Amino acid sequence: MTRPIVLVHGAWGGAWVWRRVLGPLRDAGHEVHAVTLTGDGERAHLRRPDITLGTHIDDVVGLVEAEELDDVVLVGHSYGGMVITGAAAALRSAEPSRVGGLAYVDAMVPLPGEGWGVRHSPAIAAARRAAAAEHGNALPPPDPAEGFALDEADAAWLRRRHVPHPFGMYQEPLEYDAALLDPLPRLFVDCSEPAYRTIDSIRERVRSTPGWRVEEIRTGHFPMVTEPEALVRHLVAFAEGTGSGD
Repeated sequence: MTRPIVLVHGAWGGAWVWRRVLGPLRDAGHEVHAVTLTGDGERAHLRRPDITLGTHIDDVVGLVEAEELDDVVLVGHSYGGMVITGAAAALRSAEPSRVGGLAYVDAMVPLPGEGWGVRHSPAIAAARRAAAAEHGNALPPPDPAEGFALDEADAAWLRRRHVPHPFGMYQEPLEYDAALLDPLPRLFVDCSEPAYRTIDSIRERVRSTPGWRVEEIRTGHFPMVTEPEALVRHLVAFAEGTGSGD
C-alpha cells in the first residue's frame, strides 16, 4: 500500500534539500510533498524574531490539511524531528487517521516538555545562543564541508543554499500528549559515518525504547544528499508497512 509522504527539512535548509529523493519516492507510487518552513529556504524573506516552533508546526499541519492528506507518513530531518512530532500530535488530536507513521532521519526525537536545545551539551547550547545573538536571533549555518562526509560539489551546493535558521524555537519546549503518538509506527534512520554528535543521546534513546525501528546508513548527516537511494529504500519500506496505528 502506498501512502502520502511529507518531508520536513532541518535547520538552515528548505524543501530543496530533498531534491534527490522526490522523484524516486514518487516513482514508488507515493504522493510526496516537501515543506519549506517559515524563514528558511525560499521563505527566508519571511524570517523574523518571533518565529517559534509552533510556527513551523503550523506550516506542516497547514500543508496536510490543505492537501487533504490522510494516513500520511511525516518525515523529519534533524531539527525537523521536533516539527513532525508536534505536527503529528496536533493532527491526531483533531483526526487520528491523518497520520500513519513518523520517520526521523538523523533527527531530534523530543519527549513532552523538551526543546530543540535540551539534548545538546551545555557547550553546544551556549555556542549556539551566542552565534544567534550576533545574527539577529537567527542561527548561522555551519560549514557543510566540515564533518558531514560531503564531497566538494555537494558541500558547495549546501553552502550556496543554506540560510540562517530562525532561533526563537531553540529553548521553546514542545508540549504534547505522548499518548496520541504511542500507537504510531516510528522509524529512526541513524547516519553513522560520521555520526552527528549533537544527537548522540537521541540515538541512545530510540535504541533503548521499545517500538522503534532503527535503520543505519553509513554516511553523514545529510543522507538525502549523500545516499539518496538508501534513504529512499528505507522510507519506502517503512511507508508501505505503516498502518494508521489505531
